[in-house]
Amino acid sequence: MPLDEDYRDIEPSRDIERLLEVMTRLRDPETGCSWDQKQTFESIAPYTIEEAYEVKDAIDRDDMPDLCDELGDLLLQVVYHAEIAKEQGAFDFGDVVEAINRKMIRRHPHVFGTEEQKKSGIQAGEWERIKAVERAEKAALKPEQTEAGEALLLDSVPATLPALSHAMKLQKRASTVGFDWNDIGLVFDKLREEFQEFEVEQASGDQDAMQDELGDVLFVAVNLARHLKIDPEAALAGTNRKFIKRFNHIERQLRVENRTLTEADLNELERYWIEAKSF
Repeated sequence: MPLDEDYRDIEPSRDIERLLEVMTRLRDPETGCSWDQKQTFESIAPYTIEEAYEVKDAIDRDDMPDLCDELGDLLLQVVYHAEIAKEQGAFDFGDVVEAINRKMIRRHPHVFGTEEQKKSGIQAGEWERIKAVERAEKAALKPEQTEAGEALLLDSVPATLPALSHAMKLQKRASTVGFDWNDIGLVFDKLREEFQEFEVEQASGDQDAMQDELGDVLFVAVNLARHLKIDPEAALAGTNRKFIKRFNHIERQLRVENRTLTEADLNELERYWIEAKSF
């Protein structure tokens, strides 16, 4: 049966101000929600990351109603962090909106600049040049966070990114100053070299050394993906989905036979796996 909505003293709205009002009321120390009242930047951060992934999942499934819903959940996370910041006197949602407006306008002179800049169009390296200026400006405001107050090139690459994305960002940033291979054949050579070094450590049985060398293999694999204009996160996600689909086929086939995965031997599992690959 439908939910009873007669108790509501506030109505949904398309206006962002209503969402800000909802969040303020949820956080009210006297009349708000006990769960929402006690949340912090740190406690909310995992939900922010989770919601971003759920947006990506809706996109992958081409589910527009779900995407609309998940984008709302992600927007709520932005409003949540802004509300906590407002309570601390740091900034508010308006500051967030103004900051991203300023950033986008500044980074697109070919769209928002002078008539001459608009006619010139996108200039090679302009985006990264502007971002470099922004990084230097940020570093100047936080000299205690950089060595001798110096803005280092890789400092602003978020270390909390998934490892594959982090590697990609680091490599892209380093390539802006020429630290890069200009021949993809050299990347393949490096990948083979790193894999050989991993095999040596695997034979030695040194677990720490194996982990270190496998990390090198993955880092170069990401570099290869970058040179081939392949998103490594998307590539691995696609392989994960493929694995799930094929493994599910194995399990379903065994269930038809009233058997479980643990009751089948490796040869049977492999036979159904090969069968699944033909679909």
